[in-house]
Amino acid sequence: MLNSELKLQANLLAQKSSDLPSGSGQTFAQQDLPAAATRDGFGKALLELGESNPNVVVLCADLAESTRTLAFKEKYPERYIELGVAEQNLATVASGLAAYGKIPFITSYAAFSPGRNNEQIRTTISLNNVGVKIAGAHAGLSVGPDGATHQALEDMALMRVQPHMTVLYPCDAEEARKATLAAATHNGPVYIRLAREKTPIITTADTPFAIGKATIVWESEHKPEVVLFATGPLLYQTLMAAKELEFKIPTMVINVSSVKPLDTEVILAAVKDAGAVVTVEEHQVAGGMGSAIAELLASELPVPMEFVGVHDRFGQSGTALELYKEYGLDTPHIVEAVQKVLTRKKTRLANEADKQ
Repeated sequence: MLNSELKLQANLLAQKSSDLPSGSGQTFAQQDLPAAATRDGFGKALLELGESNPNVVVLCADLAESTRTLAFKEKYPERYIELGVAEQNLATVASGLAAYGKIPFITSYAAFSPGRNNEQIRTTISLNNVGVKIAGAHAGLSVGPDGATHQALEDMALMRVQPHMTVLYPCDAEEARKATLAAATHNGPVYIRLAREKTPIITTADTPFAIGKATIVWESEHKPEVVLFATGPLLYQTLMAAKELEFKIPTMVINVSSVKPLDTEVILAAVKDAGAVVTVEEHQVAGGMGSAIAELLASELPVPMEFVGVHDRFGQSGTALELYKEYGLDTPHIVEAVQKVLTRKKTRLANEADKQ
């Protein structure tokens, strides 16, 4: 059942996964559930920051409307810098501004920032540990018709391996707003991963968020046999999978919006309780959130794991729902991963029992 302490949206799981629309540009939108893109929450937070902190500045690479920085540009033109299609300059100019006390947010498509300017981010931002906040918009497969060139599937991996860098992947527009506000006060560089497509708003203004914290969103009445870790908007599909399995396989669902740093305490406690893991993300399984959790568990608590994500493939054109099905990111594939990892867990336990 859903965690009531998180004060999530009402009627969040009222619709069955089989009733979800297909073949349209709509992404798992439930009729009675509000929906917005995570980039919209980012844009709202920038306006709040512009009002509350005169040191906040925004730099963009000719994508003000797409990255939702246009409203900030119009309200605070003296604190908005348009760099044009020059993502390397975007990073280096921002690093200089941060070194002199400003709080710069740099925005472009994730395929280009951090995709194109990774070296400048590494050398001028991460190496110097300056507080530049990097917003990678239009990340993941859900960019849809734009195709492989614009579908950033490796951006979290690029950012996660850089020392000093914090990596956030909010689950919905409201959490993206909170993540942006938190990034502004965080000491050091931050990468915020954002999506273009409208997705269900799972959380509310009263739902807690903090960098370095994971939250238990769903927990079955009985002891969980599998724990599912989800990051980004795919948290919704993960919850739908948990609901579908409610009377078959007890599960726990945890929102890992802070990919770096991980909430090791919550993660290890949940894994110790369940003994089997499924990770869910709209990113390459290599180097993403699943990899981060696997690295932690390999040294602390090895258990059977299954990874729902993109498996060593580039993207392609299509609607978000078509691509989620093609790449195995939809609810049925998550259910299948839970069933598979549970079988592996039972086999492992049986083999251990035979050795005793």
